[in-house]
Amino acid sequence: MERFGFVGLPNAGKSSLYNALAGGGALAAPYAFATTDPNIGVAKVPDARLDRLAEMSASKKVVPASVEFADIGGLVEGASQGEGLGNKFLAGIREVDAIVFVLRAFRDTDVPGPSDPLEHLRIVEVELALADLDTTEKQLDKVRRSAKGDPSLGPAVAALGKAVDRLGEGVPLYRSDLTADDRAALRPFFLLTDKPVLAVVNLDEEQVMDPDPVLAPVIAELEGAGTGTGSGAQVVGMCVQLEAEAALLPEADRVEMLEGLGLGEGALPVFVRAAYHLLGLRTYFTTGEKESRAWTFRAGSSAPECAGRIHTDFQRGFIRAETIRWDTLLDQSSWSKARDAGLVRSEGKDYFPEDGDVMEFRFNV
Repeated sequence: MERFGFVGLPNAGKSSLYNALAGGGALAAPYAFATTDPNIGVAKVPDARLDRLAEMSASKKVVPASVEFADIGGLVEGASQGEGLGNKFLAGIREVDAIVFVLRAFRDTDVPGPSDPLEHLRIVEVELALADLDTTEKQLDKVRRSAKGDPSLGPAVAALGKAVDRLGEGVPLYRSDLTADDRAALRPFFLLTDKPVLAVVNLDEEQVMDPDPVLAPVIAELEGAGTGTGSGAQVVGMCVQLEAEAALLPEADRVEMLEGLGLGEGALPVFVRAAYHLLGLRTYFTTGEKESRAWTFRAGSSAPECAGRIHTDFQRGFIRAETIRWDTLLDQSSWSKARDAGLVRSEGKDYFPEDGDVMEFRFNV
């Protein structure tokens, strides 16, 4: 299962965000390094499409998609040189597929540390860039020597050289102008700043009522970052403490609390969906009286690969996928009516499912 990791300064709200997603389990304390080893949890991905399909099918069981998340101990200035948790912290980041920056904006005199999210972002980015600079300089020297006898290493040498230049300027690689080929060549080196990024700005209860003035500078700063495509890293504002408290309530009470504050469904579902898509994950559905389920697949997967998410036999013996868009199926109110209307497509091995497809697989082993 793909995993995203929470990265930020001490007291930014990482453990509280973990608790909001996991329903508790991480120590959230107003002092540095309350978390020394990463806490690992699983978050369900809210999806109204699945709920509507389950209602249509009168499903006895509903299984949403999920992603793993890790609460990594706080980073401090000098982490790249071993300060604070140092290498232990950096190792925790290397093990995740995407990074979620947790940036503090809330004001609380009882909690030490700055409350400027841009200051949090600056420190975190500098430390990660310095750690990557040390790695790339060492690897560049090593790969250059190896390339003398192996010309195929030329692209790796070129990519490492570009990375050293950008990192030496203090630019994280997710903000840089590296090409897709450069990034592919750098993948074996597991660089910290070559991962997708998402930012959560942790607001207080007053700020959450009018978040735009707080979020705007962070959005402007991260514009063009996150994917290497210039599309910008998504920024989500939320009062993490409030969301964590709401997550502990029964569903009806949680909805009443958030709606009473004018927050709708809350920011937590928005964040989980954003993180899910940041990892390049998409969803297809199966639905019936027994069960409706959201299945996770990577964007660009073939129909047989998607079938393999259910069982390897489905992929090995794949014949075809009976396919329809979720909203088209809902409009018809049942599989049988959709088939009678000629709206169910028969797709073969060369089909690449799209997010929101509902599928039934035919296979023979």
